[in-house]
Amino acid sequence: MAFRGRDKTSLRGRRALALVAASAAVTLGMATGGTVTQAAPDSHKPKPTHTQVHLLSINDFHGNLVPNAPTSSSGHVNGTPAGGAEYLATHLQQLRQAARANGQESITVAAGDLIGASPLLSAAFHDEPTIEAMNLIGLEATSVGNHEFDEGWRELLRMQKGGCLPDGDGANNQNSCPDPEQEFEGADFDFLSANVFFEKNDKTLFAPYTIKKLKDGRKIGFIGMTLENTPNIVTKSGIEGLKFTDEVETANALVPKLKEKGVEAIVVLLHEGGIPADPKAYNSCPGISGPIVDIAKNLDAEIDAVITGHTHQGYNCSIADPAGAPRLVTSAFSFGRLVTDMRVSIDNLTGDVDRANTIANNLIVTQDVPKAPKVTDLINKYKALVAPIESKVIGHITTPLVSRTPDDSGESPLGNLIADAQLADPSTVTGGQTPVVAFMNPGGIRSDLVATNGAVTFGAAFTVQPFNNYLVSMDMTGTQIRALLTQQFTGLNQVANKVLQVSGITYSWKAGATPGTKEVVADSVKIAGQPLVDGTTYRIVTNNFLSDGGDGFPAFATATNKFFGGLDIDAFANYLTAHDPYTPGPTDRITVAP
Repeated sequence: MAFRGRDKTSLRGRRALALVAASAAVTLGMATGGTVTQAAPDSHKPKPTHTQVHLLSINDFHGNLVPNAPTSSSGHVNGTPAGGAEYLATHLQQLRQAARANGQESITVAAGDLIGASPLLSAAFHDEPTIEAMNLIGLEATSVGNHEFDEGWRELLRMQKGGCLPDGDGANNQNSCPDPEQEFEGADFDFLSANVFFEKNDKTLFAPYTIKKLKDGRKIGFIGMTLENTPNIVTKSGIEGLKFTDEVETANALVPKLKEKGVEAIVVLLHEGGIPADPKAYNSCPGISGPIVDIAKNLDAEIDAVITGHTHQGYNCSIADPAGAPRLVTSAFSFGRLVTDMRVSIDNLTGDVDRANTIANNLIVTQDVPKAPKVTDLINKYKALVAPIESKVIGHITTPLVSRTPDDSGESPLGNLIADAQLADPSTVTGGQTPVVAFMNPGGIRSDLVATNGAVTFGAAFTVQPFNNYLVSMDMTGTQIRALLTQQFTGLNQVANKVLQVSGITYSWKAGATPGTKEVVADSVKIAGQPLVDGTTYRIVTNNFLSDGGDGFPAFATATNKFFGGLDIDAFANYLTAHDPYTPGPTDRITVAP
């Protein structure tokens, strides 16, 4: 944001802090700062000094068309039931109506991961239902998140442009364009990918930015980006031929180009985020940490606001730009549980954003409003189509649920079940070689396995494993396996400590010599009860995401003789059927040494 005329730095600092602190109390009818442009200004009155625009934003929707159970962590906000596309559409419409009543305009945007890792209602149809829902709620632009690449960049292009996949009727429990009378038409909104380039020609996958023109001719530019670390957290085949560049460098390089086009107001839609110290304080910013902090501090001072995602957190921050001026940085939780209403005040003289009079408010998407009829019709249509797949009983469990919550070692009952299912899957056996060890990434386990009166449906299993990853068997030496186990606590995982869920292998880890570090006890590693031998080759199985070295485990990429089997969800479902009823066992494969 450029300073014009007299220096307003000190004014902005005082007022911005006060406005951010008060943002939770903002009401729909509130106007902020200056004289706000009205629909029909009286010619005898002074010309308005500012135009206020409502930027309405969401992030990390992940195909959650139907609200999650209020008792689940993803179904409420601080105890208030929240989310659901029918309610989200209504809340957005009410916010737009409130803006219009004050003679103001609104723009609806998102910060990525609208699709991918979705519930079966959307995933069974390649997330076509979610794109159709986003069209209905009036989305205008979104950045590309890492999960938009779950089915590959070519499929993401189809999400934008439309068309049907020749996937057969329900192949792999998915069905593109299930209504033969209705072709998928694609997104009415713009996908933006400023920092995603084709390696062969340095062209971006999607447009790097979009410019929205207001009724008075003033412009707002939106730069869309995903996190630079995307290649480490998605399947390699999904991004083959692409490269991801630094978020700060990419956005800053685009600022002069936007200004050449007469754009003074610039907003970044970034699929990267932070973690506040208090996750319940969704309308403030206590002790925020994570990548977004450094990114926000280094984005060009001409950029006026940053709308973020990825971490599934709610926050409303003011982080100083390189010139020392406060700048709003926001995020709206996940699954459509919050909407951010950023009231952007544009100086009518300069066309630039007056940050001192710009505020944001995160609003809960409550379920006490009428459902949007068109979205309800869409959901009911796909509910009917998915019912035969979703309701099929594949087995039973003897407990109400199998938990994904890890014990002190990092091992969970559900992690053990999934790893056992992968180890037992016959589709990965090749040349008479049967895997003896299985590894599963904990981040790929998206929910507890919940039974209904003891019965487990395919829908319940899919909620646990929604990615449709393939299983891959491969050869790893004992030395490579040791390196893999070490990578759980080092490198990209040094802070997160991503303890792999295992079958066929046992070991212990202990606190390292340096405070806060951990290390595997070398002589504790055993396969099938026998000590691991460095020079021996073992056949192991994992999913294709990890096989490519994803989630910070490059040791998998060094494995040899890889063979692709069937889908992980099929292995999971078949195992439950073969072990019906299933009783969770003890978590004793990984232990913590004194």
